[in-house]
Amino acid sequence: MNSRPSLAAELFAEFLGTFVLILFGTGVVAMVVLFPSRTPGETVHGGYTNITLGWGLAVTMGIYVSAKVSGGHLNPAVTLAFAVFRGFPWLKVLPYSIAQTAGAFVAAALVYKNYLPAFRQMDPQLERTAGIFTTFPAFPGTPQAGFLDQVIGTALLLLLVLAITDEFNLPPGANLAPAMIGLVVVAIGMSFGGMHGYAINPARDFGPRLFTAVAGFRNNGLTDGARGWWVPVVAPLLGGLIGAAVYDFGVRRFLVVVANAPTQAKEN
Repeated sequence: MNSRPSLAAELFAEFLGTFVLILFGTGVVAMVVLFPSRTPGETVHGGYTNITLGWGLAVTMGIYVSAKVSGGHLNPAVTLAFAVFRGFPWLKVLPYSIAQTAGAFVAAALVYKNYLPAFRQMDPQLERTAGIFTTFPAFPGTPQAGFLDQVIGTALLLLLVLAITDEFNLPPGANLAPAMIGLVVVAIGMSFGGMHGYAINPARDFGPRLFTAVAGFRNNGLTDGARGWWVPVVAPLLGGLIGAAVYDFGVRRFLVVVANAPTQAKEN
């Protein structure tokens, strides 16, 4: 009897895990943006700290939902890096990425439906709130700055994901890896969130951005406004490969040598 999950089961796990991730992630941004306080510059439900903590928890919960079945990638940059550096089947890279993007799209649609009265009150023409769902550069005239920011953030993500999950390193016990990865996302958001919203995940950005275009949001960065949609798609894929390469060639190869040293000494 084959105990391995089918590809369909893996794709559904990636869809559902990313759905949970985006549901919590865009949900916390909606809470902060759509419910301002009467004091200028403040909100009823917190600010940027809430957003970084919310996204970190979102990643943690998404991984817990899907990790046992699909590995809990939830991110095409993770899937690509695992294909290059961890032997993940190349035939699954595109299906995983599509499932992740679809989960992000559906989650964004549900968040919009839930907060529809608030959208109608704050932004009835849907001209100013696409940023609840997707990311934009802080300085639109300099896309290269946002590109570098995304590369650095995703490189950190993959470097630390590999460090946390490496059997040759000191992996966390008692199923704590998802929580540790969530904390990594919090740290990235707090340290590298300003230039381009730290998407660090092509599916997380493109799925909801595609929804904003379908739902009629203006200035969505895909069908109108500054078309910078490619930055949080291309830069995380590149950054993930860089971070994974730095870990494998800069740290893991020494860990493998150390792990194999007693065996080699005994054989000699």
